[in-house]
Amino acid sequence: MASAVVIFLLAQFLWSLVTVKNYQWDVFAQYFFNDAILRGLRLTLVLTVVSIIGGFLLGALLALMRLSSSAILNSAAFGYVWFFRSVPLLVQILVWYNLGYLYPTLGLGTTFTTNFWIYEVQTTSLILAFFAAALGLTLHQAAYSSEIIRAGILSVDSGQREAAAALGIPRSRRFLRIIVPQAARSIVPNAFNEIIGQVKGTSVVFIVALPELFYTVQVIYNRTSEPIPLLMVSVAWYALITTALSIIQYYVERHYAKGTQRQLPPTPFQRLRHWVATSWAALGEAPTTAKVKN
Repeated sequence: MASAVVIFLLAQFLWSLVTVKNYQWDVFAQYFFNDAILRGLRLTLVLTVVSIIGGFLLGALLALMRLSSSAILNSAAFGYVWFFRSVPLLVQILVWYNLGYLYPTLGLGTTFTTNFWIYEVQTTSLILAFFAAALGLTLHQAAYSSEIIRAGILSVDSGQREAAAALGIPRSRRFLRIIVPQAARSIVPNAFNEIIGQVKGTSVVFIVALPELFYTVQVIYNRTSEPIPLLMVSVAWYALITTALSIIQYYVERHYAKGTQRQLPPTPFQRLRHWVATSWAALGEAPTTAKVKN
Protein backbone atom coordinates (compact mmCIF):
# COMPACT_ATOMS: atom_id res chain seq x y z
CA MET A 1 0.00 0.00 0.00
CA ALA A 2 2.76 2.44 0.96
CA SER A 3 4.63 1.62 -2.26
CA ALA A 4 1.53 2.35 -4.30
CA VAL A 5 1.11 5.73 -2.59
CA VAL A 6 4.75 6.63 -3.29
CA ILE A 7 4.43 5.61 -6.95
CA PHE A 8 1.21 7.60 -7.28
CA LEU A 9 2.75 10.75 -5.77
CA LEU A 10 5.84 10.43 -7.96
CA ALA A 11 3.71 9.97 -11.09
CA GLN A 12 1.57 12.97 -10.10
CA PHE A 13 4.66 15.12 -9.68
CA LEU A 14 6.18 14.03 -13.01
CA TRP A 15 2.85 14.70 -14.73
CA SER A 16 2.79 18.22 -13.26
CA LEU A 17 6.29 18.89 -14.59
CA VAL A 18 4.99 18.28 -18.10
CA THR A 19 1.58 19.91 -17.88
CA VAL A 20 2.15 23.01 -15.71
CA LYS A 21 3.05 25.76 -18.19
CA ASN A 22 4.59 28.09 -15.61
CA TYR A 23 7.70 25.91 -15.47
CA GLN A 24 8.50 27.38 -18.90
CA TRP A 25 10.90 24.64 -19.96
CA ASP A 26 11.69 26.53 -23.17
CA VAL A 27 13.10 29.39 -21.07
CA PHE A 28 14.94 26.84 -18.91
CA ALA A 29 16.58 25.37 -22.02
CA GLN A 30 17.44 28.84 -23.30
CA TYR A 31 19.38 29.81 -20.16
CA PHE A 32 20.82 26.47 -19.04
CA PHE A 33 24.04 26.98 -21.04
CA ASN A 34 23.89 30.76 -21.02
CA ASP A 35 27.35 32.38 -20.85
CA ALA A 36 26.51 34.36 -17.71
CA ILE A 37 25.17 31.23 -16.00
CA LEU A 38 28.31 29.27 -16.89
CA ARG A 39 30.53 32.07 -15.58
CA GLY A 40 28.55 32.06 -12.33
CA LEU A 41 28.86 28.27 -12.15
CA ARG A 42 32.62 28.52 -12.65
CA LEU A 43 32.91 31.08 -9.84
CA THR A 44 30.83 28.81 -7.57
CA LEU A 45 33.22 25.92 -8.24
CA VAL A 46 36.29 28.11 -7.70
CA LEU A 47 34.97 29.36 -4.35
CA THR A 48 34.17 25.78 -3.34
CA VAL A 49 37.61 24.44 -4.24
CA VAL A 50 39.48 27.33 -2.59
CA SER A 51 37.45 27.22 0.63
CA ILE A 52 37.49 23.42 0.90
CA ILE A 53 41.24 23.09 0.36
CA GLY A 54 42.03 26.00 2.65
CA GLY A 55 39.42 24.92 5.19
CA PHE A 56 40.65 21.35 5.48
CA LEU A 57 44.32 22.35 5.63
CA LEU A 58 43.61 24.84 8.41
CA GLY A 59 41.18 22.36 9.98
CA ALA A 60 43.86 19.67 10.08
CA LEU A 61 46.18 22.08 11.89
CA LEU A 62 43.43 22.99 14.36
CA ALA A 63 42.63 19.31 14.95
CA LEU A 64 46.27 18.59 15.81
CA MET A 65 46.26 21.60 18.14
CA ARG A 66 43.13 20.26 19.86
CA LEU A 67 44.86 16.92 20.36
CA SER A 68 48.07 18.54 21.60
CA SER A 69 49.13 18.23 25.22
CA SER A 70 49.82 21.98 25.26
CA ALA A 71 47.06 23.82 27.12
CA ILE A 72 47.72 27.00 25.12
CA LEU A 73 47.43 25.31 21.71
CA ASN A 74 44.41 23.32 22.83
CA SER A 75 42.64 26.40 24.18
CA ALA A 76 43.45 28.50 21.10
CA ALA A 77 42.05 25.85 18.76
CA PHE A 78 38.97 25.39 20.94
CA GLY A 79 38.37 29.15 20.96
CA TYR A 80 38.66 29.31 17.16
CA VAL A 81 36.18 26.49 16.66
CA TRP A 82 33.77 27.95 19.21
CA PHE A 83 33.83 31.41 17.64
CA PHE A 84 33.48 30.46 13.96
CA ARG A 85 30.77 27.92 14.67
CA SER A 86 28.86 30.52 16.71
CA VAL A 87 28.80 33.30 14.11
CA PRO A 88 26.60 32.81 10.99
CA LEU A 89 28.53 32.55 7.74
CA LEU A 90 26.62 35.46 6.22
CA VAL A 91 27.68 37.73 9.08
CA GLN A 92 31.31 36.60 8.78
CA ILE A 93 31.43 37.48 5.08
CA LEU A 94 29.92 40.91 5.73
CA VAL A 95 32.44 41.61 8.50
CA TRP A 96 35.38 40.74 6.25
CA TYR A 97 33.92 42.78 3.39
CA ASN A 98 33.58 45.82 5.68
CA LEU A 99 36.88 45.34 7.51
CA GLY A 100 38.06 48.70 6.20
CA TYR A 101 35.72 50.46 8.65
CA LEU A 102 37.67 48.93 11.54
CA TYR A 103 41.16 48.99 10.05
CA PRO A 104 41.47 51.55 7.23
CA THR A 105 45.06 50.51 6.55
CA LEU A 106 47.03 47.31 7.02
CA GLY A 107 50.76 46.84 6.85
CA LEU A 108 54.11 46.06 8.48
CA GLY A 109 55.93 48.38 10.79
CA THR A 110 56.45 49.14 14.46
CA THR A 111 54.78 46.64 16.77
CA PHE A 112 51.59 47.76 18.58
CA THR A 113 51.37 50.97 16.53
CA THR A 114 49.91 52.09 13.21
CA ASN A 115 53.31 53.24 11.99
CA PHE A 116 53.53 50.97 8.94
CA TRP A 117 56.92 52.13 7.70
CA ILE A 118 57.81 48.84 5.97
CA TYR A 119 54.65 48.27 3.95
CA GLU A 120 51.16 49.81 3.97
CA VAL A 121 47.99 49.15 1.96
CA GLN A 122 44.43 50.42 2.02
CA THR A 123 42.16 47.71 3.43
CA THR A 124 39.36 48.47 0.96
CA SER A 125 41.73 47.82 -1.95
CA LEU A 126 42.88 44.52 -0.40
CA ILE A 127 39.61 43.03 0.86
CA LEU A 128 37.63 42.85 -2.37
CA ALA A 129 34.37 40.90 -2.75
CA PHE A 130 36.04 37.67 -3.89
CA PHE A 131 38.70 37.82 -1.17
CA ALA A 132 36.10 38.52 1.53
CA ALA A 133 33.90 35.65 0.32
CA ALA A 134 36.79 33.17 0.01
CA LEU A 135 38.19 34.16 3.40
CA GLY A 136 34.83 33.90 5.15
CA LEU A 137 34.04 30.52 3.57
CA THR A 138 37.51 29.15 4.34
CA LEU A 139 37.65 30.21 7.99
CA HIS A 140 34.09 29.01 8.56
CA GLN A 141 34.82 25.66 6.91
CA ALA A 142 38.01 25.18 8.93
CA ALA A 143 36.05 25.17 12.20
CA TYR A 144 33.87 22.26 11.05
CA SER A 145 36.67 20.43 9.26
CA SER A 146 38.81 20.42 12.39
CA GLU A 147 36.12 18.61 14.35
CA ILE A 148 35.65 16.05 11.57
CA ILE A 149 39.38 15.34 11.40
CA ARG A 150 39.75 15.26 15.19
CA ALA A 151 36.88 12.78 15.50
CA GLY A 152 38.41 10.60 12.79
CA ILE A 153 41.78 10.49 14.54
CA LEU A 154 40.16 9.69 17.89
CA SER A 155 38.21 6.84 16.27
CA VAL A 156 41.45 4.91 15.72
CA ASP A 157 42.06 2.38 18.48
CA SER A 158 44.70 3.66 20.90
CA GLY A 159 46.25 0.20 20.81
CA GLN A 160 47.36 0.90 17.25
CA ARG A 161 49.40 3.88 18.41
CA GLU A 162 50.86 1.98 21.35
CA ALA A 163 51.84 -1.00 19.21
CA ALA A 164 53.48 1.23 16.59
CA ALA A 165 55.38 3.12 19.32
CA ALA A 166 56.51 -0.17 20.88
CA LEU A 167 57.94 -1.24 17.49
CA GLY A 168 60.01 1.95 17.37
CA ILE A 169 58.23 3.46 14.36
CA PRO A 170 58.92 7.22 14.15
CA ARG A 171 56.07 9.51 15.24
CA SER A 172 55.54 11.09 11.81
CA ARG A 173 55.42 7.71 10.10
CA ARG A 174 53.04 6.33 12.73
CA PHE A 175 50.70 9.22 12.06
CA LEU A 176 50.86 9.20 8.23
CA ARG A 177 51.01 5.44 7.58
CA ILE A 178 48.96 3.95 10.42
CA ILE A 179 46.60 6.50 11.98
CA VAL A 180 45.59 8.59 8.93
CA PRO A 181 44.54 5.66 6.66
CA GLN A 182 42.34 4.24 9.42
CA ALA A 183 40.95 7.64 10.39
CA ALA A 184 40.09 8.34 6.75
CA ARG A 185 37.29 5.75 6.86
CA SER A 186 35.34 7.93 9.27
CA ILE A 187 36.58 11.26 7.90
CA VAL A 188 35.65 10.75 4.24
CA PRO A 189 31.82 10.52 4.55
CA ASN A 190 31.61 13.62 6.74
CA ALA A 191 34.17 15.45 4.62
CA PHE A 192 32.14 14.89 1.46
CA ASN A 193 29.01 16.08 3.27
CA GLU A 194 30.92 19.29 4.01
CA ILE A 195 32.03 19.63 0.38
CA ILE A 196 28.48 19.17 -0.88
CA GLY A 197 27.22 21.63 1.72
CA GLN A 198 29.91 24.12 0.71
CA VAL A 199 28.82 24.00 -2.96
CA LYS A 200 25.37 25.15 -1.86
CA GLY A 201 26.77 27.41 0.87
CA THR A 202 28.56 29.57 -1.71
CA SER A 203 25.15 31.00 -2.58
CA VAL A 204 25.36 33.29 0.49
CA VAL A 205 28.07 35.39 -1.20
CA PHE A 206 25.31 37.10 -3.18
CA ILE A 207 25.26 39.48 -0.19
CA VAL A 208 28.50 41.09 -1.48
CA ALA A 209 27.25 41.12 -5.10
CA LEU A 210 29.67 38.41 -6.20
CA PRO A 211 28.29 36.93 -9.45
CA GLU A 212 28.27 33.24 -8.54
CA LEU A 213 25.52 30.95 -9.83
CA PHE A 214 22.66 32.01 -7.56
CA TYR A 215 23.41 35.74 -7.81
CA THR A 216 23.58 35.49 -11.61
CA VAL A 217 20.23 33.71 -11.71
CA GLN A 218 18.72 36.45 -9.53
CA VAL A 219 20.02 39.20 -11.80
CA ILE A 220 18.60 37.53 -14.90
CA TYR A 221 15.14 36.81 -13.52
CA ASN A 222 14.88 40.30 -12.06
CA ARG A 223 15.43 41.56 -15.59
CA THR A 224 13.20 39.07 -17.41
CA SER A 225 10.51 38.60 -14.69
CA GLU A 226 10.73 34.82 -15.15
CA PRO A 227 11.86 33.56 -11.71
CA ILE A 228 10.69 29.93 -11.85
CA PRO A 229 12.57 28.73 -14.98
CA LEU A 230 15.72 30.57 -13.88
CA LEU A 231 15.54 29.11 -10.38
CA MET A 232 15.09 25.68 -11.97
CA VAL A 233 18.33 26.31 -13.88
CA SER A 234 20.18 26.82 -10.58
CA VAL A 235 18.44 23.78 -9.07
CA ALA A 236 19.56 21.62 -12.00
CA TRP A 237 23.18 22.77 -11.85
CA TYR A 238 23.42 22.32 -8.06
CA ALA A 239 21.88 18.85 -8.44
CA LEU A 240 24.38 17.88 -11.16
CA ILE A 241 27.35 19.01 -9.05
CA THR A 242 26.17 17.21 -5.91
CA THR A 243 25.42 14.06 -7.93
CA ALA A 244 28.96 14.04 -9.33
CA LEU A 245 30.38 14.53 -5.82
CA SER A 246 28.19 11.73 -4.45
CA ILE A 247 29.54 9.35 -7.10
CA ILE A 248 33.12 10.31 -6.23
CA GLN A 249 32.30 9.85 -2.53
CA TYR A 250 31.01 6.33 -3.21
CA TYR A 251 34.25 5.23 -4.85
CA VAL A 252 36.49 6.94 -2.29
CA GLU A 253 34.60 5.24 0.56
CA ARG A 254 34.85 1.96 -1.34
CA HIS A 255 38.63 2.42 -1.58
CA TYR A 256 39.04 2.90 2.17
CA ALA A 257 36.72 -0.03 2.91
CA LYS A 258 39.28 -2.49 1.50
CA GLY A 259 40.90 -2.93 4.88
CA THR A 260 37.66 -3.87 6.64
CA GLN A 261 35.91 -6.21 4.19
CA ARG A 262 37.15 -9.45 2.70
CA GLN A 263 35.28 -8.90 -0.55
CA LEU A 264 33.81 -5.58 -1.64
CA PRO A 265 30.23 -5.61 -2.95
CA PRO A 266 29.88 -4.96 -6.70
CA THR A 267 29.49 -1.37 -7.83
CA PRO A 268 26.26 -0.25 -9.58
CA PHE A 269 28.13 -0.35 -12.90
CA GLN A 270 29.33 -3.89 -12.21
CA ARG A 271 25.78 -4.94 -11.30
CA LEU A 272 24.47 -3.39 -14.53
CA ARG A 273 27.16 -5.07 -16.60
CA HIS A 274 26.42 -8.44 -14.95
CA TRP A 275 22.68 -8.00 -15.58
CA VAL A 276 23.29 -7.14 -19.25
CA ALA A 277 25.63 -10.11 -19.70
CA THR A 278 23.17 -12.48 -18.00
CA SER A 279 20.23 -11.19 -20.06
CA TRP A 280 22.22 -11.42 -23.28
CA ALA A 281 23.30 -14.98 -22.46
CA ALA A 282 19.68 -15.91 -21.70
CA LEU A 283 18.55 -14.52 -25.03
CA GLY A 284 21.29 -16.43 -26.80
CA GLU A 285 20.31 -19.73 -25.12
CA ALA A 286 16.57 -19.38 -25.83
CA PRO A 287 16.61 -20.57 -29.49
CA THR A 288 18.87 -23.52 -28.63
CA THR A 289 16.53 -24.62 -25.85
CA ALA A 290 13.52 -24.39 -28.13
CA LYS A 291 15.31 -26.45 -30.81
CA VAL A 292 16.15 -29.22 -28.33
CA LYS A 293 12.53 -29.46 -27.22
CA ASN A 294 11.36 -29.84 -30.82
